[in-house]
Amino acid sequence: MIQLTKKHRFLLSILSGLLMMVSYPFSGSLTPLVFISWVPLLFVESYISKKNYRSGKVFVHAYIAFLVYNLGTTWWVWNADPVGATLAFVLNSLLMALTFYAFHLAKKYIGEKEGYLSLLFYWIGFEYFHYNWEMSWTWLTFGNTFSIRPSWVQWYSYGGALGGSFWILLVNLLFFRTVQNIYLKKESWKIQTPIFYSIAFILLLPISISVYTYYNYQENEKPIEVVALQPNIDPYNEKFDTSSFPNQLETLISLADSLVTESTDLIVAPETALSANFNEADVHALDFFKYFKEQKQSKLENVPWYIGASTYRLYNKKHSRASRLQNDGLFAEFYNTSMLITENDDVEFIHKSKLVPGVEVLPFSDIFPFLEEMSINNGGTSGTLGIEEEAQIFELENLKIAPVICYESIYGEWVTEQVRKGAELICIATNDGWWGDTPGYKQHLSFASLRAIENRRSIVRSANTGTSCFVNQRGDVSQATDWWEEDAIKAELNLNSEITFFTKYGNVMGRSFAFASVLLLLFTFVKRFRKKYMS
Repeated sequence: MIQLTKKHRFLLSILSGLLMMVSYPFSGSLTPLVFISWVPLLFVESYISKKNYRSGKVFVHAYIAFLVYNLGTTWWVWNADPVGATLAFVLNSLLMALTFYAFHLAKKYIGEKEGYLSLLFYWIGFEYFHYNWEMSWTWLTFGNTFSIRPSWVQWYSYGGALGGSFWILLVNLLFFRTVQNIYLKKESWKIQTPIFYSIAFILLLPISISVYTYYNYQENEKPIEVVALQPNIDPYNEKFDTSSFPNQLETLISLADSLVTESTDLIVAPETALSANFNEADVHALDFFKYFKEQKQSKLENVPWYIGASTYRLYNKKHSRASRLQNDGLFAEFYNTSMLITENDDVEFIHKSKLVPGVEVLPFSDIFPFLEEMSINNGGTSGTLGIEEEAQIFELENLKIAPVICYESIYGEWVTEQVRKGAELICIATNDGWWGDTPGYKQHLSFASLRAIENRRSIVRSANTGTSCFVNQRGDVSQATDWWEEDAIKAELNLNSEITFFTKYGNVMGRSFAFASVLLLLFTFVKRFRKKYMS
């Protein structure tokens, strides 16, 4: 057996983290390397197991690998919030390492073959679980790695991003099996031929099917004309300054006026484009709205607007944990809001539901209310925001829209709920200026391609600053705007009402694997208990 010193083991763990990092979009974008990125870490785990070293060593090496991955791909979060970034790096790496450690325990107490199979169940179960709790940070779901390679993953309309994670792990396990056989079991290269065939088949078949689908996919012709705005407002020093709000509103009107014609069906503006907090019940009486309506009628052909806003509602009693008692005895609940202004100047509101941990929601503050005092100021409001309890859509006479605000675009199954309710077009309103000119806003943009493929829906993306764009139903990005530039873009997008397998059934793999992983974990602990106390 090959001998690995402590130094070698740590270097291999770091190598795994680096391979994961450089394969990730805009942290290297060397996508093929993701298929071998787990091999060094798996090799270290196997060596520790063969040597009967204590299991804690596996956790340490896994934590190092995943910390490198987290730091290398999402370091830019530090620009927006150093404390939140530190917690994200530390806790997300911890959860990943614990998941890998659970695989090691299954391998140790159930059996080697069963253990390697358990890695697939544990990891997909973990990623699914990570989509569905208040500490959710799904940015680094491994299936997101292919967001810049839409031609590789047209089959996401069946399996979604978790299907991509499964694919990555399966290929890595086969590559590792070869390395293990040669360097730990001292087998010859020739004996590995069946494994090489398996790798080629599992690696190339999905890509081949996807590329064929990509070049043969035809959108149904049902065009609408959409204008997307990028006002380019500094989120730190200007956007939430109430004195600059009239100028911001004028910028939006001017940008829209530059492209809108009588053929335009929809104008899309970014997250919190209407940044001054206002009571939703009073919207028609507010001076800014009267001005906005006047300009819409006189200059903008009465075209409907989908626009982000900061709003609140008043309640006579506490409505949710987000409700805050005011001096007048009423309870106010603040929202990050999608706002639809119809041709007839009717106004509808839908509130963001997938909130950013630590900024828009204080995890577990319903259990520990004092945590609300630790909240981060978010453009004039702080503490947990109110949410919609279920996915909602906007309906116009000729159009049904899925309103997606910023962070929500990471959640594939959430978007499918909107599409199942009839959405024919996905509108993403976001403000990516918090992170600066970093990989962050580029990664965020790329995830839109996955949502387009999963649901076969065109997407219009309006960002406060770079990147605004359009995405077609096979995931291609067009008319991408530049960073830190005021801009407006226009395109014809095809609506679609057909439902994909993934839209209809959601994360079937995630739900199934999550359930199986719980049973597997319980079985592992039973086996561990028997071995420890009954042998």
